Amino acid sequence: MTDNIVRKTYDWDLLKRILQYTKPYKVVFYWCIFLTIGIAITSPLRPLITQITVDDFILKNNSSGLLTMVLLMVLLLIVQTIIQYYHTFLTNTLGQSVIKDLRTHVFNHITKLRLRYFDKTPIGQLITRTVSDLETIADIFSEGIIVIIGSILQLIAVIGVMFYQNWQLTLVVLIPMPFLVLASYIFKEAIKNAFQNVRTQVGLLNTFLQEHISGIRIIQYFARQNQEYQKFEAINKEHRDANIKSNWYYSIFFPVVEVISSISIGLLVWYGSKSILNNQVSPGVVVAFIMYINMLFRPIRELADKFNTLQMGMVGADRIFKVLDTDEKTLNNGTLKPDVLKGEISFKNVWFAYADENYVLKDISFEIKKGETLAIVGATGAGKSSTINLLNRFYEINKGEICVDNISIQNYDITYLRSQIATVLQDVFLFSDTIANNISLNNPNITLDKIIDAAKQVGAHQFIMRLPGGYQYQVQERGSTLSAGQAQLLSFIRALVYNPKILVLDEATSSVDTETEMLIQAAIKKLMVGRTSIVIAHRLSTIQNVNKIMVLHHGQIVEQGSHQQLLNLNGYYKKLYNLQYNTVGI
Repeated sequence: MTDNIVRKTYDWDLLKRILQYTKPYKVVFYWCIFLTIGIAITSPLRPLITQITVDDFILKNNSSGLLTMVLLMVLLLIVQTIIQYYHTFLTNTLGQSVIKDLRTHVFNHITKLRLRYFDKTPIGQLITRTVSDLETIADIFSEGIIVIIGSILQLIAVIGVMFYQNWQLTLVVLIPMPFLVLASYIFKEAIKNAFQNVRTQVGLLNTFLQEHISGIRIIQYFARQNQEYQKFEAINKEHRDANIKSNWYYSIFFPVVEVISSISIGLLVWYGSKSILNNQVSPGVVVAFIMYINMLFRPIRELADKFNTLQMGMVGADRIFKVLDTDEKTLNNGTLKPDVLKGEISFKNVWFAYADENYVLKDISFEIKKGETLAIVGATGAGKSSTINLLNRFYEINKGEICVDNISIQNYDITYLRSQIATVLQDVFLFSDTIANNISLNNPNITLDKIIDAAKQVGAHQFIMRLPGGYQYQVQERGSTLSAGQAQLLSFIRALVYNPKILVLDEATSSVDTETEMLIQAAIKKLMVGRTSIVIAHRLSTIQNVNKIMVLHHGQIVEQGSHQQLLNLNGYYKKLYNLQYNTVGI
């Protein structure tokens, strides 16, 4: 891990990739470079003017010229302040502009990844990548590479002027410099590991919080507050210790720098005083060199810190680009977008596994004609939901072919294909938004009149109007202020307003009360008219009138037929039916 971090610090390909995001802001970027050079050039001027002031005006009692030099110093100070202001403002603006574009790019990429990626990637980790890690990239511009370049240029300018003025005095002043370089290197290596540990702990903390706040109901249902509190306390303690350790390195390094700086000033005073007494150096030079020492030691001290800022920015960039480079997108090579889709579905010898060859669907073949309804039943884990996931191309099949209107779904534009399929799930997800926006999903083509008309058809208009604000009622996160039945009705309205050719109902009535189920059954009948439908259900009473029932068992089709035909077979379906309706045990 450490070697990888070091490599990433000096990975020029990675740095060039980051700099690609500055192209829309190249004017700002060039101004940042120009101002950085300006700071480096103007830095040695103040000590130089001070030296001239002391030697040519103060020591020679030239009061008229002294006023001119003071005004010149004030003017230089104003110029440097303006340069520093715009430098700080523009570098931060550049950094925030880059991460704005990059964050949008990352979010857009994540939303297009197939579900398989989210099956194995913690959501908290993705949040860390999209928020915390991106902030470290902003630091590359505001506190990293540009500041490092500026500090190096300032060191070169200051040392150059010092050697030009008095090379002997410069060499004496630089005697402690190797110790400072060594201390800075040790600090950089130590803080590097500390920073990496901090980033790791931030990721763990975010993942824990995301999971446990989302699952707060389960924690409270099972009275696990104290146990989860103890887990969080341990993770939070690790996070605290990681930050304290990084601060501990700073608390050692900064005093060491001050000691070395004081030694350098002491050598300057000792050697400079002797040189003044021997008329080898003017007092103004010694005064200027005291100022030069501060200009030398501050950038070197900052360089160690800024290199680590750059380092962590590069590590953050590496993590983010790994997400962007994730080849988990569903290939969208299809181009078909027919004006009219009949909605006929056929599975031809389909095999599918989530991992390796552990097949959850084995040689599945069936057909659904336009306007027909197929019900899929079976025990948990039989492969029912996998079937509809494959139809939407959320996962790719291993073998076989899935067709819509006798054309492989691979040939359809994936966005078009999914727009023709409306899926109503058992677990309805609602966003923190209005009722209307949760139904339309902010689609500008779906008007409020369409939403109200669909709600009336489904039978949900009355309950919506009873809510404060009606269709403008603000739904809380994940629909926590609505009942399961109310949320389910909203999902039916959502499906209806999108007017799909294919309707998929995945156990859509399994978690509602009898009264709401009656409403939903009426809504289902209206939704199914003129549409090809697939219904996954545990309640066999809801599927007795469908065109065909398919029974899955361990990923294989064991029976197909109408409700009465399957009962007459006296097979697996009959067993499921008896389990639900046998009076024994009820």
